[in-house]
Order: sequence, then C-alpha cells, then structure tokens
Amino acid sequence: MKVLIVGGGGREHALAWKCASSPRVQHVYVAPGNAGTASEPKVSNVEIAADEIEALLQFAIAEDIDLTIVGPEGPLVAGIVDRFVAANRRCFGPSRKAARLEGSKAFTKDFLTRHRIPTASFATFTAANFDEQYVRAQRLPLVVKADGLAAGKGVVICDSHESAVATARAMLGGSFGAAGNTIVIEEFLRGEEVSFIVVANDQQVIALATSQDHKRRDDGDKGPNTGGMGAYSPAPLVTPQLHQRIMREVIEPTLSGLRLDGNPYLGFLYAGLMIAADGTPNVLEFNCRFGDPETQPILMRLQSDLIELCEAALAGTLEGHEIRWDTRAALGVVMAAGGYPDAFRKGDPITGLEAAAALPGKVFHGGTRREGSQIVTAGGRVLCAVGLGSSVRDAQLQAYNLVHAIHWNLVQYRLDIGYRAIEH
Repeated sequence: MKVLIVGGGGREHALAWKCASSPRVQHVYVAPGNAGTASEPKVSNVEIAADEIEALLQFAIAEDIDLTIVGPEGPLVAGIVDRFVAANRRCFGPSRKAARLEGSKAFTKDFLTRHRIPTASFATFTAANFDEQYVRAQRLPLVVKADGLAAGKGVVICDSHESAVATARAMLGGSFGAAGNTIVIEEFLRGEEVSFIVVANDQQVIALATSQDHKRRDDGDKGPNTGGMGAYSPAPLVTPQLHQRIMREVIEPTLSGLRLDGNPYLGFLYAGLMIAADGTPNVLEFNCRFGDPETQPILMRLQSDLIELCEAALAGTLEGHEIRWDTRAALGVVMAAGGYPDAFRKGDPITGLEAAAALPGKVFHGGTRREGSQIVTAGGRVLCAVGLGSSVRDAQLQAYNLVHAIHWNLVQYRLDIGYRAIEH
C-alpha cells in the first residue's frame, strides 16, 4: 500500500519512518517533508505545503494513495479530513468540527465546563469586552492564551497583573494575528504535567504509551513557552491507578461529549494534563493529533504496526486490538535554532549528522532542508535526538551522546530533559 504523511516536522519524520517499517507499505510520501524524511528508505518528499488541501487531495487521487495520515493541526482545523472523505479517500484524523478542540481554546473551555471535565477556572474576552479590573482581581500567576492556533507559542504565564494586562492587550491587538482575536485568561495550575495520547474512533479508544513534554525553553522549566524542547516515555507519574482515572474523568467523557454534540471523534487525541497534588487530572489543552516532540520517543517504543492501528480505528475494530511496546524508556532532546521561540536563524550548515547516525538511537529532523550536499537549518525546532535505555537516565545519556555529536552556529537545547522522571 501507499501512504501519504501530511506535514514537514519532526513528528512527520517519525510517522514516515514508522509507517515505512511496515511490511505492508510499498512507499511513503511526505508533503512537504524535510531533509530527514528524504533520506529514509521507502520514503520521498512531495513539494506540496501541508495547508494546500486541494493539491494534497489531487496528489492522493493521482498516486492512488491508500491512507493519508495528517501530522499538524492546521490542515485538520481547516477540514482536510472532510474534504478527503467527501472524495472517498481514507484520511486519518478528526473532522473540522471535532478539531475545534484544538482550534479554539475558548470552545474547548466551554466544552470542558459543559461536560464536567476537570480544568482550570477561566474567563474569555475579545477587544470589545476586555475587563482589566477582572485581571487585576485574580490571584497570580495568571495564564493568558490566544484562542486560535499559534504554533504552540500562544500561551504566556504572567507573574504580575501588569504583564498579564499587557500580554492580553498585545494579543487582542494582533501580536498573534487572528489567533488572538479572542483570548482566554486562566487560573495557573500547580502540579506535574503529562501528555496522554489515545487513538479513538467515537467510543472505541486505545491509550498509547504515556509521555512527558518540556514546554519551557530553558533548564529548570524556565524561559518562554515553546512547542516543546524534549519529551520522554513512559511517564513514571502515570501509575495504573492514575491511568484509569484519566480515562474515566477525561478521555471517556470527552469522547462522549463530542458524540452528544454531533461530532464523533476519529484519530489521535492528545490531552495535555496538569496532575494536581490530589491526583486530579486537569485538562490544560487538547491537541487533535500526535504531539511533537512526544511522537518521536513514543514511536521509538512502539513495536506494533502503526498502519494496522490506524486501519483498525478507521474500520471501527479498535476493541481488542493489542499494542506491543518496547519495555525500555525513550527520551528525545530537541535541538533548536538560535533565537527560538522568537525570531530565529535559518540556513546554518549542520555538521555531525553522519557521526550521529553511527551511534545508538535515532535523530529525527524537524526544520531542515538540503542545499546541494549540505543539510541546513530551516525551522525553529531543527532536530530531535532520541535515545533508548533500560531507565530514563540511560535513555537520556544515549540521547545526549547524539546531541553532542551534532553542531551548527548558535544551536540551543536543554541539558535536563527527563529530570522529573529521574527524580521519581
């Protein structure tokens, strides 16, 4: 069979690599892909942007693609699945209406409240009704969120009322474009954050391996929020008891709520959760796709055929479908361009990739492109180096061995990915 992966980041490199490992797959196309996907066996890039839905559909028809898997959120929120299904092409992901769980934070907060799913207290504002006095009356710190898609950067934690008001006014004034036309101001929750990803078809659901992301740019969870600077799997915090509670209090009522609202869910569903001291799994956000960088370590541990899993979901036969996992831990370290998550450099030559390829582990490409014989930086999060080990510490050592083999001008990365798991 032939598979199309939509997107060009580290998540899509991991998806393409994993799909290509299936004996059932003849070839994997990635649109637009990156320098890493172009170098994988049985994989080639297609020069179509992830948001060019009509061009992607025409390519899928012309190449007789058997299955399309959508990586990033933008095409899902724009309705790529609806368009493919209307043309009788199999496309793995939620409908446009179901993808509002990620496309609108205000929609999601209202959804969580209506369906009594635990989350932080909040208020929603536009420029027309913004209430500065409300902000100044709230306990610090405060979280200010742009309602729409902002590439994982539309969340700002504010330690003073002045910065919260200034951040809110900047968002409402266009600092995140249309994504900030509406904002959510939210209670700051304390606890430990985990990523809980499932595969779902309406009420049928299978949980994937647990993982934990590191959103802040700098060591010790300091600095600005990013799309994610590293992740590991499994997350020791998620005990069997907590796993059951997350399924019972978050995943199952979310899928039931979507069904009641007339928007049954199909695809990967990612719940970003803050686990409170009493074990309450509060929803911080939903993503309607695999996370990045969580995908990379999770797929390194997945021993089952990803294609078979997606097809079981599409066929409605998830119940009883078993997934096999490598018992070892996996840990991924994101190597980012200088300046990220703000304005960042592009075009810096990357050295050491061949040396890293000879080491244990795997380097997934995110923001890279090939210029002649040279691979250069082309995005904010450039690479994700993933190690495997009998413990998180062992996986961490393997991942950083890969990191230390690779260089470019002003590369930045955290030195402490996995520290919470090691403390556990």
